[in-house]
Amino acid sequence: MSLEFPKSLIPENEATRLRTLHHYQIVNTTAEPIFDDYVAWSAQLFNTPISLISLVDDDYVHFKALTGAEGVPGLVRGDSMCSAAILLDEPVVTGDYSAQSCSLISTDVAQTLGLNFYAGSALRMPDGSRIGMLAVIGREARGLSPVETGVLSQLAGLVSRTIELRLAYLNSQQPDTWDAAQQELAENLDENAALARYLTTRNGSINLDDDDVLALVERRLKSVAKVLDRRMAELPAAA
Repeated sequence: MSLEFPKSLIPENEATRLRTLHHYQIVNTTAEPIFDDYVAWSAQLFNTPISLISLVDDDYVHFKALTGAEGVPGLVRGDSMCSAAILLDEPVVTGDYSAQSCSLISTDVAQTLGLNFYAGSALRMPDGSRIGMLAVIGREARGLSPVETGVLSQLAGLVSRTIELRLAYLNSQQPDTWDAAQQELAENLDENAALARYLTTRNGSINLDDDDVLALVERRLKSVAKVLDRRMAELPAAA
């Protein structure tokens, strides 16, 4: 199925979207372990060499976390598939990482790196703004099943809520507590990573279309969501 992108890389709600992005005080910040853990687990789950969390600014796409292509801080907006992917309401999946897939961006960087697969789900904040993407990227053309797409969207939702929790702790002036929250979330994600390694060793790869595998993965997703729920509930209302 071909993707129907708008005619412009800049959405109509760009001013509001950028205000929301910068409200979260996360653009161009140093690496934080929990976001690194999210992309590491995403790469495992979807059997891809690369996964990233992007934040789409006015002229640059910052990579808050990246695995599989370390040392790349981001891309200019016109070179990043994430800058086009935030324009759509649904997850973006393309097994043809080429100019024909999306005429809004230059695909030179992707082609130089030999990339042929991109799947991303937007980081959507409570006001509806899409500030970036959680994406998995590979060199072999492929697609995602509806079940896989649903798992990717759930992961993006967890990342979005973690960004909200991070700001709440910053506003509450409890940086040490944010560190503790990251540690608790990381412990859950470590269990998830161990599960992914086990499934990969047992089956050769992770098949989310297998009902038993999906049940195990969704149980772990719910465990992370519960930590986020509890941590947010424990914060003062003013945070």
